Amino acid sequence: MKKPLEEEYKIAKRKSAKPMLWVSMISMTMMFAGLTSAYVVSRKRNDWVSFDLPMAFYGSTVVIILSSITFLLAKHFIKKGNRKLTTLNLVSTLLFGLCFVFFQFEGFSELFNEGFVFAGAESTVKSSFIYGITLAHLVHIFAGLIVLVVVLYNHLNNKYSESDSLGLELGAIFWHFVDILWIYLFFFFYLVR
Repeated sequence: MKKPLEEEYKIAKRKSAKPMLWVSMISMTMMFAGLTSAYVVSRKRNDWVSFDLPMAFYGSTVVIILSSITFLLAKHFIKKGNRKLTTLNLVSTLLFGLCFVFFQFEGFSELFNEGFVFAGAESTVKSSFIYGITLAHLVHIFAGLIVLVVVLYNHLNNKYSESDSLGLELGAIFWHFVDILWIYLFFFFYLVR
């Protein structure tokens, strides 16, 4: 009697996991759409100061793209039953994610050293927006890093296989989301000055 109920619960959980993730990502997208819309409207202000993006943001863009590629490879290799290459690519994804965070803080340092601060008398509207939106994205990256650690832990504990890799797939979807979100933000800041 207990076995069929557990099985039904697992099936229901599997069916609802991806739609729930998509709903949460849509709400996050709406938040960033609102923030970037406010950025566009604020460009009309008289005190708007235009400046180039920090070079470190270019580096962070490259490493987050690489991290998505390695996560795609991890997903590919788990489906092929190659645990060793899955592990290698998951570890690589985590390292690229940490490099992304490093480059983001380097970018903040570049902005700060050029006199663009987040808040206070010396802040500009544009620098405040860039700090605020990028920090909001970093919160999602930290969530993604936690997801990566959980996925890697579960993988090392043999919770994923060729036929059951839902957790890894969900982690990949979220990681690709934060990747695409950063690429959008990077090009948005680059093009909308």
